[in-house]
This record gives sequence, C-alpha cells and structure tokens, in this order.
Amino acid sequence: MHVGDQNYAQRGTKRRISLRTRVSLLSAACVAVVMALVSIGVYITVYNNLYRQIDDNLTQRASAVLNDPTVTNSAGQYLGYVTQLVDVRFDLVDAMGRDRVGRVTERPPIGPEERAVAAGTRSSSLRTEAGYRVLAVPYQYQPGLALVLAQPLNATKQALQQLAVVLALIGGGGILIAAVAGTAVTRTGLRPVERLTSATEHVTRTGDLRPIPISGDDELARLTHSFNAMLGAVAESQERQRQLVADAGHELRTPLTSLRTNLELLLSASRSDSRNLSEKDQMEIEADIKGQLDELTQLIGDLVELARQDAQAEAFERVELVDVVERALDRARRRAGEIEFAVSLQPWVLVGDSGGLERAVLNLLDNAVKFSPPGSAVRVSMYPLGDGSAVIEVADAGPGIADADLPKVFDRFYRSSEARTLPGSGLGLSIVKQAVERNGGTVYAGRAPEGGALMTIRLPGSPG
Repeated sequence: MHVGDQNYAQRGTKRRISLRTRVSLLSAACVAVVMALVSIGVYITVYNNLYRQIDDNLTQRASAVLNDPTVTNSAGQYLGYVTQLVDVRFDLVDAMGRDRVGRVTERPPIGPEERAVAAGTRSSSLRTEAGYRVLAVPYQYQPGLALVLAQPLNATKQALQQLAVVLALIGGGGILIAAVAGTAVTRTGLRPVERLTSATEHVTRTGDLRPIPISGDDELARLTHSFNAMLGAVAESQERQRQLVADAGHELRTPLTSLRTNLELLLSASRSDSRNLSEKDQMEIEADIKGQLDELTQLIGDLVELARQDAQAEAFERVELVDVVERALDRARRRAGEIEFAVSLQPWVLVGDSGGLERAVLNLLDNAVKFSPPGSAVRVSMYPLGDGSAVIEVADAGPGIADADLPKVFDRFYRSSEARTLPGSGLGLSIVKQAVERNGGTVYAGRAPEGGALMTIRLPGSPG
C-alpha cells in the first residue's frame, strides 16, 4: 500500500462516527421529525381555527347588516347596524367599485372579486388582502351593490407569530433533551457492548479465553452469555488439541525410539568392522521393525480420524442404521479370521452421519474380535428400547474389562493392562465415543453375559 493510500485510510478511520454518536444523532433526528410534524400540525390547526373564527364573525356581521333596516335622520339614510361596525372597515360598492354609502370609516380593499359580487356574477367572495380578511356579499336592499366588510389581521398574525416562536422553542428544547437523553441511554446501554468489544480485543491480542462477567438479564447479558459459551467452546477445543498433541507425542515416542534402536542395530551390523548378526536375530529385528511401522501407521490413521471428526461440519442425512451395521460387519468379517458373528438387527432410522456411525460400529467389532478367543462368536444385536431410542450391543467372550478400567476405556490413548500386549493405538474407543456423541447418542461399557466385554451404543431415532 502506498503512503497516500495509508493516509487516506487513516483519515477515513478518523472520520468514522461511533455507534454512540450515531444513536444519539438518530434519537435527536427522530425527535426533530416528530416535533416538526407536531408543530406543523398545531400551527395549521390554530391557523385554520383563527381564520375560521374571523370568517364566521364577518359572515355573522354581514347577515346582521342585511337583516337590519336603514335609519333616516337629518343627515340622510344610514344602515341601522353602522354603529356596531366600528372595529371593521365596511362599504357599499357598485360594479365599478365606487363608494355608495358616504364615508363613515376608511374603505376596505376593493378589487375585482368585490366588483363581481356587486355586478351579480359572483354570489360572494372571501379573501385576504393587504392585511385584511375581506368579505363581499350582495346588498339585498338595492340591486347592483355589494356589502364589503374587512377585518384587520394584525392580532391574528401576531398570535400566529408568537405560536411559531413557542413551537420553535419547544421543538428545539425537545431535540436538545432527546440528544442528551440519547447520549446518556446509549452510554449506559452500550457499556456491556464496550466490555464485550474490549474482551474480544483482549482475546485477539493475548489469547486469554477467560469468561466475561455478566450483569443483568437483558439482551446484552444474553449476548455476553453466548460469547462466554463460545469462549468456553474454543477453550475446550484448544485443550483437546493440546491434550491430543501431548498424548500423541507420548504414544509416538515409544515406537519411534524402538524403531530407531533397531535401525541403528541393523546399520551397525552392516559395517565391515562390526560383528555380523545371525540370520535369526536379523529376522527378528526386521519383524520388529515391520510391527512398529504397522503400529505407527495405525496410530497416525487414528489421529487423522480424530482430527477429521473434530473439524467435521454438520452434514447429516437420513440413515438406515441396519445398513450401517451390515456394512461394518462386512468389513469386520474380512479380517476376523476364525471369529464368527451372531447378528440380530431390528430396523431403526435416524438423521445423522452415516460414515461416522459406520466407523464407530466397525471399531467396536474390531475391538471385540481382538479380545475374543479363537473359534468364539461376537454377538451383535440392535433393538429399540421403547423410549424413542435404540441400542447397538457388541459382546465378546474375551477376558472382559476390569472394574477399574470401565470409566476410562473411552479416554484417548487409554489402554488397559490386558490390551497393552495387543496391537492398537488406544484411540479406537475414543473415536467411537466422539462419533456417537456427534450423532446425539451415548456409548458405555459393561460386562456381557458371555463373560467378556459388552459395548453399547444408544442412539435417538424412530423404527422407520
């Protein structure tokens, strides 16, 4: 990245607005919109009401004038309601807009609308002109004239201006209060998020997976609880990986050391100045090397299988468990030698990992064959329990499992005293447990009626 690009990225980072600021601005903006809508609504309502009152007042006065007879005195004829029109401008005008009453007050604004009413082309007119609300109606006592009344709007406009100022002050205060309240609320509400963010950064920086303290029971508390659960899962996974590496290193050390010793012995015997090994000793060393290589191959294969199951994604499908067990039996029979299998299977269906379950059953079958005496039979049965689960039982006629070993047989690299003299990596039953638990089941060990070991897998599902 060029220096200019770095500077641009830094400027973009500096200009980025924080979540707290965005929430505060959003709160203020929402209140501003609401206050603006309310203020506009109030202003329009008051405006219409005030003008409606003026219009109603003008209409009532015009009706009163038209319903009042004229009064005649020494100065001439006058409208009887003239004395009550002192606070408005009024006039009688003809179609040319000329005054026909003789001036008593200042004339109201006269325009084309009023002249049209006098000429009879309009029934009435109502308009705002030059700071007045002007009403014109036909004068019924003398055709060709219109009565014009004009109400000044100074007081109304002043009231509306004062209302606008009050609404502006209230709106501005509301926006300010909303901004302050939004800031306070976001500061309090986002404090757990800040703690969570700091914890995430701390985990990224140090790899420390200790859980975060939880306070409250709201959504953020549940988020923190979920994050702690994720940290726990990560910590458990790391611990399993460390344990697997440590155990694998321990198990690999013995065959590698023995293999190295045998190879060094063969190389030393091949030198011209060294004593030659007898053919029997050489054959024994070569057989020992071959056995150690086989042991290493099986151990590495089991380690790969464990790592694959640890990282395997959820890709479950409908599984016919009878088919799974029969495929495992076909593979086990090919390497069982003189050992027979007594099989009794009832249909069972579940949603799970077919390959993992087959490997688990095959490991139990191989384990039973390994401990069974020649000519004996391994009993394999599968049947439902009636509680929404079924069991797969694998029983042999071997020496069985000691009581002290029963709780540990599914631990990685654990081998009982009887099994240490037989080939194996100590990972077979651990792979069984991992595969079964991944499919929602359990596995446990016990004693078979035949006297040997009884391995039982219990899985959820339905009869099919």
